[in-house]
Amino acid sequence: MLVFRGIPSRATTPTVLTIGNFDGVHRGHRALLARLIAKARECTLPATVLTFDPHPREFLNPAQAPARLSNFREKMTLLAECGVDRVHVCPFNAALAEITAEDFIDTVLVRGLSVRHLIIGDDFCFGKGRKGNFALFQQAGITHHFGTEAMHTVMQGNLRISSSAVRDALAAGDIEQARALLGRAYVIAGRIVHGDKVGRTLGYPTLNIRIKHTLLPLTGVFAVTVTGIDAQPMPGVANIGVRPTIADGLRPVLEVHLLNFDRDIYGAHVTVDFLHKLRGEKKFASLYLLKAQITRDVAAARVYFALCSHNMTSHG
Repeated sequence: MLVFRGIPSRATTPTVLTIGNFDGVHRGHRALLARLIAKARECTLPATVLTFDPHPREFLNPAQAPARLSNFREKMTLLAECGVDRVHVCPFNAALAEITAEDFIDTVLVRGLSVRHLIIGDDFCFGKGRKGNFALFQQAGITHHFGTEAMHTVMQGNLRISSSAVRDALAAGDIEQARALLGRAYVIAGRIVHGDKVGRTLGYPTLNIRIKHTLLPLTGVFAVTVTGIDAQPMPGVANIGVRPTIADGLRPVLEVHLLNFDRDIYGAHVTVDFLHKLRGEKKFASLYLLKAQITRDVAAARVYFALCSHNMTSHG
């Protein structure tokens, strides 16, 4: 998959295109991308995604911006796994915020990306004041000779699958619901860095994984698996939050204690799959009480993984 920063002034190759933030690349996104790729193969043109960085709401209203479900690298990996050929990352800035819907179509879609067929979600709005909608795309398609197609909403029971619905599930600690909406485990990927070694002094050494965003979609203690260390995913217990017992409570961290592992692997890039919430984050009066709770968390995680193993065996 090719990733381009910005939009060319004049396209060299026509495209079959979709537009969106694709935060989390959930099941609704995947349905749209599957349709995009099928149409692109039919037209023998590249399946192309136009996305924005930062998220428009991060630029327009930082105080009310949603927590990101995936960082840039994670999103690109997920889009590549879906089979996308090209991604154009459009910087969302003051100039883009002021562009009219009509100018966006002329400058970005027609000249910059030479769209031949456009597929968007049925709720997609664009341009200054979000005045552009599917009806405007249809009208422009007639003028500029490109096809237009709106993708229907994908439902999970009575719930519309959306990035907001995934965030709500994660914030509520309903990891199983988030998995159902995403079509996969919720993951955070990052590089292992040096921490303050408090876990080691408590008898539970942890991997400290760098988090790039300060606004987290979930907090608490979770049963997880970690990939990127050995051939098989490794079970562990993760704490994600601000560590109120031993830190200033401002900078979020992700720490994972692996259940059957104790090696130094600083610098490795790993992926943490969140499987089940064990408890919420809590401030303890002493390190002694914190250690006692970690012991209970590790025991609970071992029970969880034993039950998962038993269920897999019994259903096998």
